[in-house]
Amino acid sequence: MSILKFFFHLPRMILVWIIHVYQTILSPDHSFWAKKVYPMGYCRFYPTCSEYGKQVIKRRGAVVGIIKTVWRILRCNPWSKGGVDLP
Repeated sequence: MSILKFFFHLPRMILVWIIHVYQTILSPDHSFWAKKVYPMGYCRFYPTCSEYGKQVIKRRGAVVGIIKTVWRILRCNPWSKGGVDLP
């Protein structure tokens, strides 16, 4: 049963790892260089879009998580007020 559970959660774990790598290397809010350029952060939402993506994929799975993350990224634009958005 645990092997089946592992393969069921594998896409979720891979997506969370990809987001973690993005945050470490490229993210304007989480990467090692970002704190020098944007000390107060860059994202207008809380949590940031990448952190929101990690949380929603962990909680709701890969399919629903991808849909909600894409919707969140589409809402992140100059005309949006931002704010707190819970997964």
